[in-house]
Amino acid sequence: MQNPLKKTLFALYVLVIVCMAAATVVEKYSGTDFVRSNVYGAWWFSLLWAVLTAASIIYFLRHRCKSWSGIALHLSFVVILAGAFVTHVSSERGTVHLRQGAYISTCVMYDRHNQPHDAQMPFQMRLDRFDVQYHEGTDAAEDYVSQFTIIDHGKQYSGKVSMNRIFRYGAMRFYQSSYDNDMLGASVSFNSDPIGIPLTYTGYALLFLSLVYMLFDPHGAYRKLLRLSHLKKGLMMLVLLFALGAGTAQAHVLPKESADCFGRLMVLHNSRICPLQTLAVDFTKNLYGKASYDGYTPEQVLTGWMFYADDWMQEPMLRLKGAAMRDRLQLPEYVPVGQFFNSAMGGYTLGPYVQEYYGGNHDAFHSQVAAIDNKIQLIMELRNGSLLKLFPYTYKGNTTWYAPTDSLPKTMDREHQQFVRSIFFLLSDYALTSDYAQMDAVVGKMLKYQQKNGGASLPSDRRVAAERIYNRIPFATILFMLCLAMGVISFLYTIIRMCREDNGANAKGANGNDGLSVCSKRLHVSFFVVNYVVMLLSFCALTYCEYLRWTISGTLPMTNGYETMLFVAWLVQLLALVCGVRFRLLVALGFLMSGFFLLVSHIGQMDPQIKHTMPVLNSPLLSVHVSIIMMGFAMLSFTFISGLTALLLRLVSRTAQPKMIQLQQLSLVFLYPALAALGIGIFVGAIWANVSWGEYWGWDPKEVWALITFMIYAVALHTRSVPQLHRPTAFHVFMTLAFLTLVMTYFGVNYFLGGMHSYA
Repeated sequence: MQNPLKKTLFALYVLVIVCMAAATVVEKYSGTDFVRSNVYGAWWFSLLWAVLTAASIIYFLRHRCKSWSGIALHLSFVVILAGAFVTHVSSERGTVHLRQGAYISTCVMYDRHNQPHDAQMPFQMRLDRFDVQYHEGTDAAEDYVSQFTIIDHGKQYSGKVSMNRIFRYGAMRFYQSSYDNDMLGASVSFNSDPIGIPLTYTGYALLFLSLVYMLFDPHGAYRKLLRLSHLKKGLMMLVLLFALGAGTAQAHVLPKESADCFGRLMVLHNSRICPLQTLAVDFTKNLYGKASYDGYTPEQVLTGWMFYADDWMQEPMLRLKGAAMRDRLQLPEYVPVGQFFNSAMGGYTLGPYVQEYYGGNHDAFHSQVAAIDNKIQLIMELRNGSLLKLFPYTYKGNTTWYAPTDSLPKTMDREHQQFVRSIFFLLSDYALTSDYAQMDAVVGKMLKYQQKNGGASLPSDRRVAAERIYNRIPFATILFMLCLAMGVISFLYTIIRMCREDNGANAKGANGNDGLSVCSKRLHVSFFVVNYVVMLLSFCALTYCEYLRWTISGTLPMTNGYETMLFVAWLVQLLALVCGVRFRLLVALGFLMSGFFLLVSHIGQMDPQIKHTMPVLNSPLLSVHVSIIMMGFAMLSFTFISGLTALLLRLVSRTAQPKMIQLQQLSLVFLYPALAALGIGIFVGAIWANVSWGEYWGWDPKEVWALITFMIYAVALHTRSVPQLHRPTAFHVFMTLAFLTLVMTYFGVNYFLGGMHSYA
């Protein structure tokens, strides 16, 4: 009876995972409303989960689990699914569109299939005021706030909602949704789920407690695993080395000292006030792909384009990344901007291709042309001055930053207007006559003007100092090269040493002598010490990098793909340092995985620029949610590398079985807490989602793939039900392939599927 039940349960489990994975792909092409109606909200999907739950309960009872942590953990899933079912059948949700001063009594409600219909509310609502709150001196939104009044049976109740702050009225929970372009209207969504939310939260709390108890249960599988003697001894490692080079050229630029004076000015860039040095770095990277050009600092490149643009038009610093454009136009990888301006051929030679792109032709060639056109437009904005919003003006407590070519407010006095209008003509004269002392003096006056008129929009001296240090040191670039080099050397050394240990053990068995010499053991210890010290230095550098980004932005650096990649690399190194003393192999694995994550952040399509946090991310739950999830990802990365190491050992050594068993147990040491971190992270994310937009689970692609990742990795802990995973080879193959779900959760969703979490 049990074997057919097990097969049925396994088939249902796989079917649920496949359906969820397929739904995320279908959503990309058919839209969110389609999958909400035809998959997540469909009767068959609910029935599938119900049958899986019933089969799991029957199997679990027959299995006679005696672990309290295991019982509580599986019970929590039942309670969570019960809460989800109650929410699905009994909750109400909708949206009401408010206009300032108007009394509204109708709303749009959504049924289980996400189909909208008009409905009458039991009370009236009136929008009193809607505000977009901006970061001081910028156009970057900090929060969206709707203030309204509820009129119920003649009584009035004031309400206020903003991002990450809901308003409760009876069983209804209101939260900010959207607003009208004229700022006189706003849409406020609401949700009523008085039974489903408490039930689901009970399940999440039970999940949290059981996951934590699973790690500390003295009779549990995890504590038994940690008692294994050879895990207490540790395993290995390492060596070092690395180097790098540069080039030189000549171009018309300001002296480094004068260019540095410019870099100390403040500018409105990327919707925040930052040193002009940051704009120079971003400008140079955008054009050339690197932060410097032929030995010139970013400030020299930027000011070179400002004051000697005709000369710089002939500098081959515009990088053509796409092969399609280079092949068709017969161009090298780096070309002068002037290459695309030819009066004999009608001016701007890319113009016709750009028009074809915006006319609908988005093939590889035209897409690359459009990207280069954007870079050239950036140069044009710099040349006409519109990029240089250097001049703050504070009026009635509000600060606005202007470029010299902007329309200045009439309330600005004539002296200040004249200063803004004429300052760059004066600087250009000094640049052309090489009167750098006078130029530096004028730049000093500009800096005093900013300090006098910038008001509260100016960043603190500490923040400015941190940003200038961060701009000068390419932390991610240096560390990814260091970590990958160390990781490759360490990894190869580990494989070779493990094979030698096997041969040494065989030699000892044959002649009774120890197969490994004392000298070899000393060398092994020396390698490990060197590795550990280098890892510690790398960790300190990466910690300093994270500290600088935190200081600059004012928020924990976990709000986009680039920052979370750095954070995962930081966590991997922290785990390697903490656990490496006991499990020496982890230092080598830590180098490899942290180097990989840093490499991805360096070469990927991630944006390393520091920007203000999106309003929806401006919550203390963000750091908790992201850090716990990333901790789980970091630990799962160790199981992946352990799997690869074991499989490679099996290929190169006939006696690798003992080492594969040790690596299997090492993977399990990280798998238990990794799943606990994933489960707790999902739980915290659900609370955040409920606070921010009124529903704890929205079937967003990243939510779905996080659940899929959790479900697939959880299989590896059920070796009594899946005895094949007792075998080291099968276990390591499974763990290696399971890592693909993590890759899909992080990269696939961000860069292919999209969704609410695609900014992460």
